Amino acid sequence: MKRIKEVYNKFIELIEIINFRRIFRTFFSWLFVFLFLEFIFMFFMYDTYQKDSIINIFYYSVINASVFSIIGQIFKGKINRIITSITLGILGLMFSIQCVFYKVFKVYFSLFNLGLSDQLKSFWKDAIKLIFSNIFYILIFFLPLIIYNLFYKKFKLPKNNIKNYVTYFIILIIALISFEIHIGNTKNKINGAYDLYNNVNEVSLNVNKLGVVNAYHLDLYRMLFGFTANIKNVNLENNTNDKKEETKKEEKKVYKDNVLELNLDKETNNNNIKKINEYIKSDTPTKQNEYTGMFKDYNLIYITAESFSEIGVSKELTPTLYKLVNDGFVFDNFYTPNNLSTIGGEFQTMTGLFPDASILTKWRNGTNYYPYGLATIFKKYNYNTYAYHNNSYVFQDRNKYMASQGFDNYLGCYNGLEKRMNCKRWPQSDLEMMEITIPDYIESDKPFLAYYMTVSGHFDYTFDDNSMASKNRDYVKDLDVGSRAKAYVATQIELDKALEKLIEELDNKGILDKTVIVLAADHYPYELDINSINSLSEFNRDEEIGINHNALIIWNNKLPNKHITKPCMSTDIIPTVFNLFGIEYDSRLFTGRDILSDSFGIAIMRNRSWVTDKGMYYANSNNFVPNENNEVDEEYIRNVNTLINNRLTISKLIVENDYYKYLFDE
Repeated sequence: MKRIKEVYNKFIELIEIINFRRIFRTFFSWLFVFLFLEFIFMFFMYDTYQKDSIINIFYYSVINASVFSIIGQIFKGKINRIITSITLGILGLMFSIQCVFYKVFKVYFSLFNLGLSDQLKSFWKDAIKLIFSNIFYILIFFLPLIIYNLFYKKFKLPKNNIKNYVTYFIILIIALISFEIHIGNTKNKINGAYDLYNNVNEVSLNVNKLGVVNAYHLDLYRMLFGFTANIKNVNLENNTNDKKEETKKEEKKVYKDNVLELNLDKETNNNNIKKINEYIKSDTPTKQNEYTGMFKDYNLIYITAESFSEIGVSKELTPTLYKLVNDGFVFDNFYTPNNLSTIGGEFQTMTGLFPDASILTKWRNGTNYYPYGLATIFKKYNYNTYAYHNNSYVFQDRNKYMASQGFDNYLGCYNGLEKRMNCKRWPQSDLEMMEITIPDYIESDKPFLAYYMTVSGHFDYTFDDNSMASKNRDYVKDLDVGSRAKAYVATQIELDKALEKLIEELDNKGILDKTVIVLAADHYPYELDINSINSLSEFNRDEEIGINHNALIIWNNKLPNKHITKPCMSTDIIPTVFNLFGIEYDSRLFTGRDILSDSFGIAIMRNRSWVTDKGMYYANSNNFVPNENNEVDEEYIRNVNTLINNRLTISKLIVENDYYKYLFDE
């Protein structure tokens, strides 16, 4: 007993010498702060919690707690208090930005979004309103800072001594080694920690699976030093959708590939361009098909519709949209991924490439060469081209990237359109824009292409703050849905009236039969909450995949009705249109695919969830939901994820390296 007492006294003496109480009080205080912020964020943002995410966050929080136990006590009392307050303030800001940004735009914030910050400037009133509407979350994330400054006298932060530093470094090293071992153990997990550190660059997955602080760390590192995912060989193009067996081999028509003679062996010192060349060589092109050239020399009206969604379409309130959606080609499995608001949505519908926050700044600068820009390509086929937008013509440098698409007569508010329509109300009228621009091209002596970026469908969806909702309020008064859902439908009525006017004028001129209307959304109406969206929807939508389901319009009044069940998305529109109009193009230069070809059909969401003919894959939970009578193994899921990683990486490399300029010597 005496011996035990001696050992105990020595142990207490050792604790007092090393000052473990103070050391662990500091360490566990920081650990509590990081875990509190991360887990309260998870509670606010997610319905389910993944075991791996909790483990990743715990390890990284231990690492951070060790680091800030050192940083927070380098100096003496007052300076340490300032350092700690600044650190807690930055943490509160980081979590608040992610929370509010997601609630506004339904995507997580990336440091690359700083290049698009003028979007917030232009809608600063809405931004302030949204900040105040989310003030509860913001206050919670700043709670550690508030508590610390209210009770700072109880948190004594004297300068660390050498023993403290040694202890914190030991904890840090143990945590780092443990985390590295854990990451290694996830090497075979799809979108696991190993994948996210080494193979995948997606902020939403980083936030979900690694935590907010870790996501910022990765984002900053990749912003400073760059990141290019590895491209791995995989080919799913033979897994075609809606492919019917031919009863007689001799009856099967053989179609040519949509390819050009490209010099993919040109000399270059750019390793990224070499990667693109090798990828294109190995990529499977799409084939021409029974629809190739069916609209050759037709007029084309190409519309990117602000916040358009099938939930706003009804036979009674929007009869023209209803007709266009349900006649001719009907795309039953089309998705509009919400990629960084309007600029990302317009990028994917105009280029056939997948947007990424890191490349949209370069896109908006308008310095890259786009040989397949809408106006550029149709001019080569002897078309007159026109482009219009009923909001500021310079918003997010639209004037620059429209020029890169070949539009040299683009008109918007404040470079000419304001002289012909009312540009002062918000949002502006699609109907009014259509009425005053149709005369520009309807008398064209050649086939014409008219491009529109609409704005009537823009939020805020209230009758007090939205001129289009207010204008069409009486039409929706009997709808049995909430006020915001009603206001949204009212904005879509303005788009419907614009299309009604367009079709009427084309018909009166006798050219409706020779005109094709293409309409797709830039994104779904993300300002509506999921309950409002489902109150208008014909089926119950989830917030990861179903919310992006939409209608694509490719319409001509002579088209027979045909349902297309292949999964498809916004990046597929340009290749599909080119094939329909008989445009010569190389299908390997796009990440989208001609929907009407026999190519592999896939719709990719912002967070790398996806839909194929086999089912739906939810990236956040790593859960695959098969369609009826479909079973797949993990190899199939892994291959599809690899295909997605390849396509997203190639899109990024093409824009970053101005690849088309290299390839076509422009």
